[in-house]
Parts: sequence; structure tokens; C-alpha cells
Amino acid sequence: MTALAHRPTRHAAPSRPGSAPAVVDRRIRTAAEATLCAALALVTSWWATGGGLSDLGGWATGLTSLGRLTGLLASVLLLVQVLLMARVPLLERAFGQDRLATIHRLVGFTSFTGMLAHVGLITWGYAAGDLVAAPGELWDLTVSYPGMLLAAAGTVCLVLVVVTSVRAARAALRYESWHLLHLYAYLGVGLALPHQLWTGQELGASTARSVFWWSLWALAAGAVLLWRVALPLQRSLRHRLVVTSVVEEGDGCTSVYLAGRHLDGLRVRAGQFLTWRFLSGTGWTRAHPYSLSAAPDGRSLRITVKDLGDGSARVPALRPGTRVLVEGPYGRLTDRARTASKVALIGAGIGITPMRALAEELTGDVVVLHRFTGVPVFAREFAVLAAERGFGLVPLPGPRRAHDSWLGAGVGDVDDLTALRARVPDVAERETYVCGPEPWTRLVVGTLRAAGVPADRIHTETFGW
Repeated sequence: MTALAHRPTRHAAPSRPGSAPAVVDRRIRTAAEATLCAALALVTSWWATGGGLSDLGGWATGLTSLGRLTGLLASVLLLVQVLLMARVPLLERAFGQDRLATIHRLVGFTSFTGMLAHVGLITWGYAAGDLVAAPGELWDLTVSYPGMLLAAAGTVCLVLVVVTSVRAARAALRYESWHLLHLYAYLGVGLALPHQLWTGQELGASTARSVFWWSLWALAAGAVLLWRVALPLQRSLRHRLVVTSVVEEGDGCTSVYLAGRHLDGLRVRAGQFLTWRFLSGTGWTRAHPYSLSAAPDGRSLRITVKDLGDGSARVPALRPGTRVLVEGPYGRLTDRARTASKVALIGAGIGITPMRALAEELTGDVVVLHRFTGVPVFAREFAVLAAERGFGLVPLPGPRRAHDSWLGAGVGDVDDLTALRARVPDVAERETYVCGPEPWTRLVVGTLRAAGVPADRIHTETFGW
């Protein structure tokens, strides 16, 4: 990889490429946020007009009324959680994985807090406002009311999901274990339905409310069945992907080449990832997300995986002919998000993988910044692409020089912002794509914002466990 700053491209720079899809995505994001706000406002208004406000005049009735409200809001947010987990293509394209993950965490913790408040307030209210009597009332509610035992089991499932989603707990778990535990969220939400049917007042209070809640439940369940089950199975059966070869890339990285049928119909783009299940024995049921490391050509695909000690450790042992199941494609780290004629691609370690694919596909004024320790992956391929396509290569070698810096020791004794501007003077004019570990990516985004890059021109994808 040549040690130089950005050099002029030999290709004509396109004028605001991808601006129409970017506008569509922005409108979808606005519509989705407005729909969520409208749903929350609607159930709140039904609560208020159904006696919720008047019940606030008494202590016990007020507690029960607030318990109803928190339960209604938590129910909406729990079903939104299911939709966020369902990999709905419209949302995937509009928000991108990192933004969806942020919303997922926010909605998840909010709905969980609302659910706990619902249980506590309802129990306290049913105990006539006597806090001492609340534990006994909770037991009586659980064993006596229809659907409450199932709801209690669902609550336990959701508690398990939330506890294992805390960063400290995630760090102590393998990815496969966390992913399996996270699937209990579906079970938790499903177990809550009988409780809402049998003891809730909202489903049968009016035709409009019945239609609203049944539609929301059907939408959530249908989205999961369609996009997490049916579509992946259909794509795997149609494309019949198999491993054709496995190549060691060095530094613990392995490239897997795959072929299949009708791959031009997979509709995957450079910069995206899929989740992969290699049918090679033990562990095949656990899916792993890997990005393409070469632009798709309609005939074959390539992914490059670094041995991080989980399912990735089995990748080098794959044999040609191994069948593969896939979900996806996912991610918004593509030229669909591009609105500027100039582009900067920034990757760390194996995070350079989607940048390698994008560098092959993008046209115009492109510069690639690669942060690495040891031998850089794809050094020869980047050199060839740079010579053919005329984009700039900026290596950022060496171990990280400080915990609050995203750059390596090889850049010299300057702050991150100065180092970035020295290597890419026009970075503020560029669409930027960033991929790397989450803490590292946050530092890069901070430097880009300080350099004047607008937030809507920064597209990220993080990894790590």
C-alpha cells in the first residue's frame, strides 16, 4: 500500500450520485418515526378517554390507571422491537444497521422499563395502594388471572435478553451465546399476547382498538415469518450457494469464494453483508455476519473473515462443495447513500473488507484510508485497483498510539484532526464510509465531524465482540 495522501482521480466525478435514493430513504425514516409517534399518541388518547385521566383522582385507582398506560406504551414498543429485529428491507435500506441497532437498544430498554413499571403500578394499585400488600397481590395476580403465568414467563425471557444486552454482559459472552439468548425476545413477546387478550381492556373496548392491536400483532408476526424465515429459505434454495475455494490472506484472515445459481438476482451490493451458515457439521445452526470483500459480479461472491475465536475459527477448515445458507443482504454501506461526488473510505483491520468491495465499484474521486497493525489485508489488490481506477491510498500503520486516538503510531506526533486534514485536505467535501470496532468508529466519527463533514454524509458499520 503506497504511503501517500490523496491524489487526483483519473475518472470524471459524478454529480451527486445516488441523491434520489438518499431522499427516498430520508422520507422513509421520517415516515417511520412519525408512525411510531402517532401510534403512541393514539393509545395514550384511548387511555385518557377511557377513564384513565379521571382515575388519577384516587390513589389506588391512579396507580392502576398509570399501570394501564405504561402497559399500553410498553406493548407498542415491544412490537416495534420485533419489527426492528425482523430485518424489514425498507427499514434496512433507509436506516442502515448501525442506526437500527441504536434505535433497537433505545426502544428495547424503554419498553422493558415500561413493562416493569406496568407490573409494579398495576400490582400496587390492585393492592389498594398498600405497598406492603403488593408482593402478595402480585402472587395472587400471577396464579389466578388468565394468561398471567404465561406473561410471567415472557417477562423472565425479556429480563434475560435485557441483562445480556448490557455491554458488560455482552463482553463476557461469545457471539453465538448472545445471539441464541437474544432470540428469547420473540418468545417473551409471544407469551405476553394471551395476557393482553384475556385480561386487557383495550382489545375489546371498541372496533377501532381491536383492529389496531390485532393489526399490530399481525404485522410484527408476519414480518418475522416473512423476512427472517421464508425469504432466507427461499433465497438459499434458489441460489444454492456452495464454497468453491478457501484462500489464506495472512494475519489470521481467510477469504471464502462462493458460487451459485442466478446470483444476479440476489440483489447484493458492494459494501453490504449477509449472515452465513456453512453446512459443515457442528455449529451450522449459528449464523455469522460477514461482509463481501469483492464487488459482486452476478456469478460469484467473496467474503473475508478474521479468526476472532468464535465461529470464524472454523472458516479456514471449510472445504469446496460445502453448502451455504444465507440471510440478507443487509446494510446501508453502499453507494445508495451517496450524495457527494467525492468519497472517503475508512476501515480498520478486517473492517477494510466492505471498503475493498466499495473501492472496486465506486467511480469518481475516491480515497481509501486503511488503519492496520502488521501486514495490511488486500495490500496488493488495493495497489492494483488504485493503478487501474486512479483512487488514492492512505495507509495508517502501527498500533493505536493512545486510547483516545483512532490512528496508528506511524502518523507522527500530531492530533487526529490535523493528521486527517494533512492526508485528506478536502475531507469536509466528501461522503465518508467507516467500518471498524465500535469504540474506534466513534473516534473516527468525532474527528470527521470536527473536520466539517455533515452528519448525513457519515455512514458507519461496526463490528466486534
